[in-house]
Parts: sequence; structure tokens; C-alpha cells
Amino acid sequence: MNYLTAGESHGPQLTGIIEGLPAGLLLDIDGINAQLAARQGGYGRGSRQKIEHDQVTIVGGVRHKKTLGSPVALVVNNRDHAHWGKIMDPIADETAENSLRTVERPRPGHADLVGGMKYNHHDLRNVLERSSARETAMRVAIGAICKQFLQQLGIDIVGYVQQIGPVATDDQAPLDVSRINELISQNDLRVVQGDKVDEIHTLIDKTKKDGDTLGGIIRVVATNVPAGLGSYISWDTKLDGKIAAAVMGVNAMKGVEIGDGFEAATSFGSQVMDEIDWHEGEGFTRESDHLGGFEGGMTNGMPVIVKAAMKPIPTLYKPLQSVDVETKEVKKASVERSDTTAIVPASIVIESVVAIELAKAITDTFDGSNMERLKAQLKVYREELKNY
Repeated sequence: MNYLTAGESHGPQLTGIIEGLPAGLLLDIDGINAQLAARQGGYGRGSRQKIEHDQVTIVGGVRHKKTLGSPVALVVNNRDHAHWGKIMDPIADETAENSLRTVERPRPGHADLVGGMKYNHHDLRNVLERSSARETAMRVAIGAICKQFLQQLGIDIVGYVQQIGPVATDDQAPLDVSRINELISQNDLRVVQGDKVDEIHTLIDKTKKDGDTLGGIIRVVATNVPAGLGSYISWDTKLDGKIAAAVMGVNAMKGVEIGDGFEAATSFGSQVMDEIDWHEGEGFTRESDHLGGFEGGMTNGMPVIVKAAMKPIPTLYKPLQSVDVETKEVKKASVERSDTTAIVPASIVIESVVAIELAKAITDTFDGSNMERLKAQLKVYREELKNY
């Protein structure tokens, strides 16, 4: 299974193609749109979300709500394109009129400058339109399909906010996915500790007033993942490595951990290794989950736990120093419409990319041609593991 996205932030639409989904996967379109709506929410979001109302349109690979086994093609329209039609016109000749709103003062921390240097763009809008996190709307749509695929195989997954700026919002007590979902649905920050909400709202409000931005930490938990996904055979077959790469491929992510991650590096081995046990009718299990459900690049049957560190958004309303790429004069960086923090929608994006990688691993391991056949194979495999 693989996927591709295309489209610019202010272009007419975002497009996605997923190849390798099994035939017979029943899709809930309302569920996909609910994920897209959730990505647009969260305290600290900017005015762009008041314009967009993301809805997915399926234009290939699905009939009567079921996948056909052929590539699935998705479209999410950009409503804001109505204000950018001439500037973003893909086929009109370039004129002074349709070349307005050029960007020549790159933002520190953004792809603007390096992207311009690499592709020889002097209007940095050619960079920021694609490097914008707007693209993640399509990854959420694709991830929502993969999440439904996993749920139909008995695998549940959730991403939530563990920390915003300096404020931690999670004591990391073991909670199942349903309980996490219950807690995070009660506030607009996707945090499990509701008593932290007021403090964080105050922090975000002050940060916005100061013209600054905030990052944070995201945690993803996936349960009932079968042991043995991934492989130790070669470095590029390790599933935790693939997940880490997918997480780092999301805008503004600067770090990823599996399980205890960097904390494990400061601990003794006896505190980190998950002791093995065996139970009749259940098979092998672990007494803890410090390693985040992975050993040797393979899932071990424990919950998969992934954490991602997101830097603050580089667009500041009190911009930092930059240099004009044409005149080479020192000036303040450009300002584009942005958020004070996008950690809340980012938690849904990270949940989505982890779901995609788990779905890929399952279709790599079992016959991914037909959903019912895959379910049957997975059921037999789970029984085999119990009886090992």
C-alpha cells in the first residue's frame, strides 16, 4: 500500500491517491469528514479555518461505499482558492496582475529560503504554497481511511496532546484508547487532564497577544496490534523506523520517540526492558510497555506508543529578522496568515500517519487483495501466536 498527495495551499484542491487498499473495505464517508473537521478545530487556530469547511470527495476506486482494489482517488476542495484564483492560476501566462503577493522575505524556521535556493524560485510563494501544512488535510483523509481499515481488524488508535509549550497535560498513566477518546472529547485541546485547560488557554492567549507561537508534544497509542509486523532482517524493514520517518515527514516535527524514547537512555536496563510472561489462552505478553510495543523493529503485541515533538510555527506576527532575497537588505520576515499553535490538529495528523504505516505493514504481511480474506488470515495468525 502506498499513497501520494498533490496540491497547493491556495490552489483549487488537494488530491490524494491510495494504491493497495484491499477490495471490500467498507468506508464511512461521514467518519472521514469528521476527522477532517477535527483537524480544523482546536484552541489557538487562525482565521483560515473559518473559511475552509473540509469535505472529502471520492472520485475513484470506490463503489457503493466499498473499495474495489483499484487506486482510491480523493479530493478536498480549497474554498479560499476563490480569493486566489488569478494568483494561483496554473495555465495563465504570468502577468503583473496575477503575480501579486510575492514573498521575498523568508521566515526563519520555514522552508521558504532553502526551498527557493534549491528550486531557484525568487518568489518564495512557489515554496510556501506546497510546504504549507494545508497539505496535511489530505493525509488526514487518507489516514481516516486507514484508521477505518484498522478498526475493522480490531485495532484501535488515537493521537492526543501531551504537552503544549511548557505545560505538561498527561501523567502517562496507562489508559485504553476508548478512555483517551472520552477524555479528550471533553475539551478543545485534545488533552486528557481537563484541569489543565484553563491554564493552557491563558498561555495561548498571552502568546497570541505577544505575536509569538507555541509547539508541544503529541502521543499516539494503538492497541491490539498483532506481534510480528515489521522485521529485523534489514534496516529498512523495521516498522518503528518507518513510523519514525512518517512522523518526521509531518510539517514542524523535530523529534520522535518510541515508548520511553530518550528517557530510556538515562535509565538502567533493568528499568527499561519489558519482562516477559505467558498466560494460558493468551500466549506471550509483557509486564510493561517501556519499549512502546517494539522489539527488534517488530511489534511485540503490546500497545504501540509513539511520541512526536512539534516546534512552534515559524510564522510570527511579530516577525524575526530576515533578508530580502532580491535586494539582500536586512528586513523583517514575511507574515502569512497562521495559527498561534497547531498542536491540536497536529495530533490528528500524527495519528493519521501512524495509522497509515500500520495499515501498510498489515497489507505487506497478509494478502491485501480482499478484505474478508485478509480478516481470515489475520484471525488464523493471531491464533497461531497464542499457541506459540
